[in-house]
Amino acid sequence: MSDTVTQALREAANRLAATSDTARLDAEVLMAHALGVTRSAMLLNHGRSAVPEGFAALIERRLRHEPVAYITGSQEFFGLEFAVSPDVLIPRGDSEVLVEAALAARPDAQRVLDLGLGSGALLLAVLHNLPEAQGIGIERSPGALAVARTNAQRLNLAPRADLRPGDWTQPDWTAGLGRFDLILANPPYVEDEAPLDPSVRDHEPASALFAGAEGLDDYRIILPALPTLLAPGGVALIEIGHTQAQAVSALAQAQGLTARLHRDLGDRPRVLEISSSPPSSH
Repeated sequence: MSDTVTQALREAANRLAATSDTARLDAEVLMAHALGVTRSAMLLNHGRSAVPEGFAALIERRLRHEPVAYITGSQEFFGLEFAVSPDVLIPRGDSEVLVEAALAARPDAQRVLDLGLGSGALLLAVLHNLPEAQGIGIERSPGALAVARTNAQRLNLAPRADLRPGDWTQPDWTAGLGRFDLILANPPYVEDEAPLDPSVRDHEPASALFAGAEGLDDYRIILPALPTLLAPGGVALIEIGHTQAQAVSALAQAQGLTARLHRDLGDRPRVLEISSSPPSSH
């Protein structure tokens, strides 16, 4: 058994290398969690400290491909800390492109709608940066809705975030929502037979991942509803799979909408900015 944090980190990283591309980072995050300090404080001050009880069990969980965010119960997104659980997808850095595009498209937005809240990361990040805006979020999973409400409370955004049960696969799902300056959505878009990393396939909620043979089932419901949900000048930001830009753009065009593509940090197609007006030239 390792005597110090520094030794334990080295051994844990070596063990995790077989199951994780970020073995050293994973070990450091889990050690900081076990110590109850930030990662930077751990690296600065705890190298010679005794290894905390429980660290070995956290590493065993990671060796079984359990995502680090589920082990620690939190994930940073757009500079904010979000509670996460296996009821919700873990917010990804690539989805920050959607928030950036939303804030750039309508910095004056008053009403914001999030379709499929999950952890609430998209809606709450936008509301945090638009202090005059009010938001509605719908979510069909009671577990996910509970996580989103926890995050709204923690971030002091609950007074401006109406988080409610809702399911776009049900009839009349748009009734009573009204019209919005911004609509955000990261719907399920993975093809049913797509190969996935075990950390995703075995741990993240399938209902938030899979969307039929082509991964397009949810877009086929959401896109036709946008003309009735968008206020004049409103914009929808919809996350897509990296091969789906053409198919989802065609669904938008069939509704008389225009679609403009945003790419993520890896230069992959990530978000469609959809509006009823012609896209601007920038």
